[in-house]
Amino acid sequence: MLKDFNLLVTTERILESKACSELWILLKAIGEENPIVDRIGIWGLIAAKTSIDPVDSVIKMVKEIRENPTKYNSLFRVLPIQKIVQTSIENIVEASKEYSTKINPEESFRITFEKRRSKLSSRTVIDAVAEEFQQKVDLTNPDWVVLIEILGRITGISLIHSSEILNIQKERAKALFADKEN
Repeated sequence: MLKDFNLLVTTERILESKACSELWILLKAIGEENPIVDRIGIWGLIAAKTSIDPVDSVIKMVKEIRENPTKYNSLFRVLPIQKIVQTSIENIVEASKEYSTKINPEESFRITFEKRRSKLSSRTVIDAVAEEFQQKVDLTNPDWVVLIEILGRITGISLIHSSEILNIQKERAKALFADKEN
C-alpha cells in the first residue's frame, strides 16, 4: 500500500488496475514526470504521489478532462490529500487544528468525512474536529471543506475549497454536453 500519497482516487470495484493506468496517464498529461500510482488494498480506491501540489494537480486535471473527456473512463473522484496521520481521534484533531487558523472568521466550513476499515465513530470524530473551529458551519455552500479520509490505520486530511474535489464523471458530462451545443 502506498502510504505517502497526496491524491486519493475513487473508481469502480475491480477496475483498480485500469484506473491506476488511467491516473498515471492523466498525471503525465498534466506535467508530472514521475507519478507513483498504486492500489491501497481497499476496493474502489487507488492513491498517487505527485510532486505537483495536490490541489494544483486537481485544477490541472479539470482542464485535461475538459479537453479529453472520453479518455478517462475508470476514474470517478480525485481528492487532494495534504496531510497523512496515523488514525486516532487525537491525531486527526491535532492535524485539523491548524486549519482552523487558516480560515478567516467570516468564512464558513464543512467537514467532509469518509471512513473505511475503522471502528471510530463518525459522529465522535466530526464533533471533536468541529470543536477546534470558531467559524460558522455551512453544509450546503461552505467557503472551505475540511476533508477527512480514514483508510484503516492511516488518515488523509486536507483543507480545500469544494471546487478542488474533482468529480471526473461530472466534468466529462459538462465537456461532452458543451461539445454538442457548439
